[in-house]
Order: sequence, then C-alpha cells, then structure tokens
Amino acid sequence: MNQFWENEFVHTAAYFSVVILCMIVFLAVFELVTKYKNWEEIKKGNVAVAMATGGKIFGIANVFRHSIMHNDHLLVMIGWGVFGFILLLVAYFVFEFMSPKIKVDDEIQNNNIAVGLISMILSIGISYIIGASIS
Repeated sequence: MNQFWENEFVHTAAYFSVVILCMIVFLAVFELVTKYKNWEEIKKGNVAVAMATGGKIFGIANVFRHSIMHNDHLLVMIGWGVFGFILLLVAYFVFEFMSPKIKVDDEIQNNNIAVGLISMILSIGISYIIGASIS
C-alpha cells in the first residue's frame, strides 16, 4: 500500500484534488467579502470583475504552487496554502483601506477596468511575495 501512496501519479492527483477544493472554498470566501456576485458579473460581461477574479485565482494557484514545491506533506502544503490565502485576503482589505477616495468594490462592479487591472496585479504580485516566503 505504501508503494501506491508514493506513486507520482497518485501524489499529483492528491495535490490537484486538494488545491481545486481549496480554490473553490477560497473563491467562495472572496464572493462573501465582495459587494458584488463575481460569477453573475462575469456572465454579464464585466471585464473588471473578470480581471479581479482572475487575479485572485492566479494568486491562490501561485501560493499553492510554492507550497507544493517546498513541502513534502499534504497537510503542511494545505496549511501554507491556507495561510497564504489569508494573507491575500488581508491584502484585499488593505487595498480597499489604502484607497479611501476609491470604493474598490463599487468601481469593479461598475466595470472600471483600471481598478480591476490594479486589483488583478495586486493579487498576482502579493502571491509572488507570499510564495517566495514559503519554505
């Protein structure tokens, strides 16, 4: 049985399954903290929401990429991924706080592509910083 769990295909499938599940949960959390419904806005063609959501997806995936690369145990990888997600969530709130003249959620909901782009780049950039710190 040990040989089964040490198989690279099984290992990859396990990591893949766990990361997809975490991605779904984390995107649901982001859905709860934004004033708009991501997938409804994307369905309507809101490019700013698509960019912001795409940045979040990339950010989460990038954090897990680094977590997988630097951790041999599934539970440790999940722990670092969750911690990285929490940091991405904090960055989201800091972005909203640091731009008091712009209501970020409102602007993204109103399809302000410039704000959506900055939100996307922030998520991606922060994920690289988080990823670099995972060891």
